[in-house]
Formats: sequence, C-alpha cells, structure tokens
Amino acid sequence: MSKASIIGAYNTEFGAFVKKDKASGLITDTRTYYDLLIEAGRGAIRDAGLDAADIDAIYVGSCSPASFINQEHVAPLAAEIDPALRFKPMTRCECACASSSVAFYDGVYAIESGRFRNVLVIGVEKMNLLPTPQVTHVLACCSHWPSEGSKGWSFPMLFAAYAKGYQKHYGIADAELERMLWTSAALCYRNGAENPLAHVKNGPATVEEIMKLNEPDAKGKCKNMMIAPPLRLHDCSLVTDGAAALVLAPTERVAGAKRAVQVAGIGHSIERLPENARPNMHELMAGKDAAAKAYKEAGISAADIDFAEVHDCFTINMILSTEALGLSRDGRAGYDYVDGRFTRDDRVAVNLSGGLKSKGHPVGATGASMHALAYKQLIGEPIGVAAKKADVGVVFNVGGSAVTNCVTVLKAPK
Repeated sequence: MSKASIIGAYNTEFGAFVKKDKASGLITDTRTYYDLLIEAGRGAIRDAGLDAADIDAIYVGSCSPASFINQEHVAPLAAEIDPALRFKPMTRCECACASSSVAFYDGVYAIESGRFRNVLVIGVEKMNLLPTPQVTHVLACCSHWPSEGSKGWSFPMLFAAYAKGYQKHYGIADAELERMLWTSAALCYRNGAENPLAHVKNGPATVEEIMKLNEPDAKGKCKNMMIAPPLRLHDCSLVTDGAAALVLAPTERVAGAKRAVQVAGIGHSIERLPENARPNMHELMAGKDAAAKAYKEAGISAADIDFAEVHDCFTINMILSTEALGLSRDGRAGYDYVDGRFTRDDRVAVNLSGGLKSKGHPVGATGASMHALAYKQLIGEPIGVAAKKADVGVVFNVGGSAVTNCVTVLKAPK
C-alpha cells in the first residue's frame, strides 16, 4: 500500500461561469480561473482542519490554461490562497484530462519521500471563455498532432473510433449499441440530478427521453445531433469550468483518524499517443494495466469494490472503463448497463457523482474532483447520491484518447 492518506477535500460548483451579451457576442467571466483555484485550495485546507502554514508543498493540475485563459506558470497562483503559502514549493502537472490525477500522484510520491508532511493538490480549468470551435482545437492539441489534430480529428472522432472498434469486435448491432450508450448516459444524468455541484441537473433520465431528442423538429434539426458517428451530443461530456482540491498526509501520522482515507493503491499506465499505433481499438489495454497495478498494490480484486468513479468523457469510454476495471467481462459492460447494473442499488455503483456526463468535465480539474468526491463517500459525507456501501472506492481517470490511465484504490477509515 502507499504511505499517503487523504485528510481533506473540496469541490467547487461546476458549470459555465460566463455571461454572453446577445447583441455584441462579448463573453464576460463571472467566476475566473483564479477564483476557482483559490476557492478549492482554501476549501480543502479548511476541510482538513489545517492552517495554510501547515501545507508544505502544492501540486496544481491544469491542462491548457495558456490556450483557455492566456495564463501559463499557474502553480504560483496557489500563493494567493493565503499569505502563509508564500515561499512554499509549487509545481504544475499536465497530462490532458488526467492532469490533476498526475498531480495527485506526485503529491503521494512527495509524502512517501518523507520530505513533506502535508501536501495540497489542486485541479482547475476554465474552458468557457472560448467559443466551441476554439475549445475543440485546444483539446485536439492533446491528441497526436501529426496524425490526428492536424488532420481535423476531434476528440469525439477519436472516441468514435473506439465505439466502432468495440461494435465490430463484439458484433453488436447499431440499435443495441445505441441503447448501451444511452443507458449509461441516463444513469449519469439521474445521479447528477442529486449532485448540487453538477453542471447538468436536469438531463434526460431515461433512454426513451434521449431517443425523443433524436427526432427532428419542423426545421429538420434534432436536439441530440450526431457529432461523430455513432456518437451523438448526449454521448459527449460538457465544456465546463471548475476546480477541486485535496490534502494529503502520511498514513502513519493520521492512522485511526475518522476522516483519513488511505490511498491504498495506484496504477499509472501510458498508452501510445497515436491511435493508429495501437494494436486494437476495442479495449483500454493501458487502463487494464493500470487497474492491475492498483489492485495489486492495494491487495484487492474487482470483487472488493463498492463504488467507482469512471471517466465517461464519452459514453463508450464509460463502457470500456467498466470492463478495464474488471466490473464487467470484456464485451459485456454495455449489456450489464442495459440490464440495470451499476445503479445506486447495485452491489457496485458507478458514477454516483453524475460522472463527467452530468457533473461536468473541466479537464484539468476532473481527476482531483473524482478523488475528492470518492473521498467524501468514504468518510460518510457524500455529495449527492450516497453509496450503499463505502469501504473501498476506485477512481479511473484518463487523459487524451485513453492515453494516460490513472487508477486509484481508496479505502475508508477503519
């Protein structure tokens, strides 16, 4: 097991924190990147019962602030959380949508080194100041630019390739695949409706509701438009602003504390960046490797998991992630969702937070948010839907087109 534990966490509200003037088209920032980072950092320190002076180092996960808000060198912004943080070491981590999970792991390593006693990890992103085409371009820079981004491949297209590969490999009919994808989306919408921090709280809660959105209106347009076949709008996560933060401490120092959750195991595995360099497109091979590493370190198997937060940037990845974690057999996760598994009442629940689909996906903040909300489940302070049982939780966060794979096993206080 690792030698680090989480002792506090905070998640800001997620949403589109901008105001657009209809006449001029001018976009005004209503909650800035700086506001979100400071709010999350202060909240986590307070939740840990510490003073800012007790923090020894800070790791900030952020994907592309230079492109989103014209700000590089973002780690030192954490000094604005409190004057006592001035002169502390601060480091930024970037791994696309897994930026703050990698920051979290660097925090774990820092604690394990013995150099630091309390580490603050922050994930933050502000995406909505840019129009959608520019957001698409910024995110495309997280793909393999020579073979993907420069050729016009967007992330919906990259994950659509996984959907097509999965469908072909397992011989799934179009209608069957659609029901699988929309069942997983509806599950997240239902859970997100009860998360007060979620970006979307009123999404379509059933497959039938999503299917109605496919019907064209009088002008021939549908609300659930095709984005990258077979993926439609409601297969895709949101463009979101938000931040989350956690405080880490040595397990030996906080052992027995009622709000100390052990980082029982971590698995960090990298897939080749170009999709055309991978041997197949029907499974998350590096995700499976990351899960195996995390389970081995934690001394558990998939059968021990009570709930999981998985990276549903697109509905197909929710299905692939469920299989990578061993919660379903290969080729069966979609059918399992359709059969009603992984709800709040099942033996193992998935995305009680609403997932990226409903909670939102501020890319650099997503990993920290997944860990923060899992932490809250494990200490009996759930935000939104409560897990039926919360002894062992798993977080599976990915960066890029399932390139950076981060699996964390967390165990509740004994």
